Amino acid sequence: MDRCLRFPLEIGNRWTFIRIYFIDRIYHYFSYFSSLANYTEFTIILFPDARNVYWSNRIIFFARPFTFFIMWELELIPVYLLLSMWGGKRRLYSATKFILYTAGGSIFFLIGVLGMGLYGSNEPGLDLERLINQSYPATLEILLYFGFLIAYAVKLPIIPLHTWLPDTHGEAHYSTCMLLAGILLKMGAYGLIRINMELLPHAHYLFSPWLVIIGAIQIIYAASTSLGQRNFKKRIAYSSVSHMGFIIIGIGSITNIGLNGAILQILSHGFIGATLFFLAGTASDRMRLVYLEELGGISIPMPKIFTMFSSFSMASLALPGMSGFVAELVVFFGLITSPKFLLMPKTLITFVMAIGMILTPIYLLSMLRQMFNGYKLFNVPNANFVDSGPRELFILICIFLPVIGIGIYPDFVLSLSIDRVEALLSNYYPK
Repeated sequence: MDRCLRFPLEIGNRWTFIRIYFIDRIYHYFSYFSSLANYTEFTIILFPDARNVYWSNRIIFFARPFTFFIMWELELIPVYLLLSMWGGKRRLYSATKFILYTAGGSIFFLIGVLGMGLYGSNEPGLDLERLINQSYPATLEILLYFGFLIAYAVKLPIIPLHTWLPDTHGEAHYSTCMLLAGILLKMGAYGLIRINMELLPHAHYLFSPWLVIIGAIQIIYAASTSLGQRNFKKRIAYSSVSHMGFIIIGIGSITNIGLNGAILQILSHGFIGATLFFLAGTASDRMRLVYLEELGGISIPMPKIFTMFSSFSMASLALPGMSGFVAELVVFFGLITSPKFLLMPKTLITFVMAIGMILTPIYLLSMLRQMFNGYKLFNVPNANFVDSGPRELFILICIFLPVIGIGIYPDFVLSLSIDRVEALLSNYYPK
């Protein structure tokens, strides 16, 4: 009996030792770029069983930019493997394009991180507390900002560095598409806020008008391009590119409302975009078709998929009462109330954003009409389409609930970010 009880404990202790030893080796390897700091409390959160390890305070350097870069690079490996091994017919082309774009952008990220860590100190370090208070010469800050911006423009993506995304979504399995739309794209927005906006405020204040202009162009361009896509997975991919434009505008507005709207859009699109790819994948797996002209009439044999696809499409086109509407509306108000811009530019950008919001229901509703209405597939002989099962419905409902919840009561999310956003914007508008 004692041995039976002791065996799991021994395994747990060994696993704890392996985890701590492995991370400590990583720490020693990158210790040149990371200054020592006491992160014991955060260590206990990640590794509760490492409380008594004398060097456990070294484990936590994950909040530092260099570690963010390491994680930024490591996530490329599984996505590349998933795309190249389980993608469509042109999966190798798409996987190669994906890795070339993202790895190429990471070079600028690495140069920026090393430049921040090596500047202005006898001991190189990337502790965020030091970097927040660090000032740079104007030219160096602009160069650092531009380098980071290129990396984030690939990941987010921002036009014209977006062309890898539709090809990747068009060939990837829907599970890989969900990872891309729900998590990976948001890393670019997070870096733009966390590093460019917080650590390089003067350069961000200079570049913010260009971000707003590019964001507005991106909304119109991607929405117009999405309307011409025959592959419905690529249509959803361009829809994601269009929605990223609202995030860029919210970040570029440099207002409390606008930045909170950008954060809300990050979360909202993470739910909606990933679920649309999930529904597109489940539908294409059943039909073995992805081109809209070949589809039609599947709402009768698959009513559950039709209902959920329509519901999340409504959320994506910013139907009132859903999270997409609240996020885009908050970004609108953030831009309008921004003291950074004059009235005429704000009016013009708002008008362009409104056109983008009009184009969104056009390409989404036309996609729904081509996929689910008519009698093309319904009259195919020996057609055997299976509707969503309990597991798929459970996943869809679990994601749909926060979409509705945020749309009805957005303060549930905004209350978590508003204090941090005010602290960040104090660098721009000191009291």
